[in-house]
Amino acid sequence: MIPQDRHVPERLLLARHGQTVWNVEHRLQGQLDSPLTDEGIAQARAIASRLGDAGVLTVCSSPLGRAMQTAVIIADRLGAEVIEVPELADLDHGALAGMTWDEIDAAYPMAREERAANRYGWAFPGGESYAQARSRARKALSSCGWASEGTPLLVSHEMIGRMLRAELRRLDASNALGLRHPHGVVFEIDGTSERML
Repeated sequence: MIPQDRHVPERLLLARHGQTVWNVEHRLQGQLDSPLTDEGIAQARAIASRLGDAGVLTVCSSPLGRAMQTAVIIADRLGAEVIEVPELADLDHGALAGMTWDEIDAAYPMAREERAANRYGWAFPGGESYAQARSRARKALSSCGWASEGTPLLVSHEMIGRMLRAELRRLDASNALGLRHPHGVVFEIDGTSERML
């Protein structure tokens, strides 16, 4: 639950970055990066078109290239300011970043089983867990609240996005981990309710 002293917007919009080369190759990205595909650029442009009258004056973005590129495309179309928020970066995948699950199974044969046993608390080797990232999500929401005018749009990633939505909607770990965020989809979160735009 978000502490009462945090300045969190009552209403915000949350977008995932556009599709990337590594998304297509099914590689874990974490805090590494790969460029947007043509489809990913088209997704960012489509989001901008849908949000034309949403009152977005501030776009808070993860510092990672795929999110920042998406944020700039959207902000340019909306005439909004882009603010980099380091805490919006995706979960740190540590040693597994850049690998496919087939490669992970070969190099870390127990990783998938250990992760399945405690998906919320399991940390990527040399990286972080969802539990660790949730406190980062709280800080990101507060930072965006203080920095934003109007209704902010947060451009982030699916994994940290689960923790952002969990904080806003006051979800427990199990319900948070069940959340999905396809490319090109924007969620409007108002209090504890959420709808897809």
